[in-house]
Amino acid sequence: MRTYTVSNILSRKMKILELVGIWLEIFGKPERTGKVWIIYGEEKQGKTWFAMLLAQFLSSLEPVLYISAEEGLGLTFQEVIQRAHFDPKNKKFKAYGYLPLAELRESLKKRYAPKLVFIDNVTFYSDELKNGGLQELVKENPDKLFIFLAHEERGEPYTATAKMIKRMADRIVRVQGLVATVGGRTTGGQFVIDQEKAMILHGSDIIK
Repeated sequence: MRTYTVSNILSRKMKILELVGIWLEIFGKPERTGKVWIIYGEEKQGKTWFAMLLAQFLSSLEPVLYISAEEGLGLTFQEVIQRAHFDPKNKKFKAYGYLPLAELRESLKKRYAPKLVFIDNVTFYSDELKNGGLQELVKENPDKLFIFLAHEERGEPYTATAKMIKRMADRIVRVQGLVATVGGRTTGGQFVIDQEKAMILHGSDIIK
């Protein structure tokens, strides 16, 4: 077992996501590799919309893979891409519909596989991620960041697997009424997904 001195630890060079603007404000300077994030909330609260806005921004930095297991790549997915104002010429954003986890793991082994991976959502992969499956996925992809989406039940991510992901997560995002509240290992903050609709739902106090 190798041990590290204080000097060793402080001299290590970490791979950091170079965020800017509101993304830097709410997410801080997160490590890009070997981490998991979670985005969760009740149905129709804006989870996927927020995830797509985040994916759009991250794809300006490097390639992003989005697994749309729940909605697939049909009309609903087209609409959320349009709401997020994606550039049709964006070639750094790639999406799949549902993909068995074993196939996803094989795909991620490819030399030029994206390092930023969204999985939407946990429910579709609960059986494959439990009993150590999640830890194995992260361990065999130490150069990647996984961002999971999950439904919410009684204020917490739905399914035991999603709760485990939240415990492991470096950044935690809860979406309520088109407002994403960011926490975890950061000072955090709020992202208003749609200001006009959020004000109708929350009143003006939510808009900082």
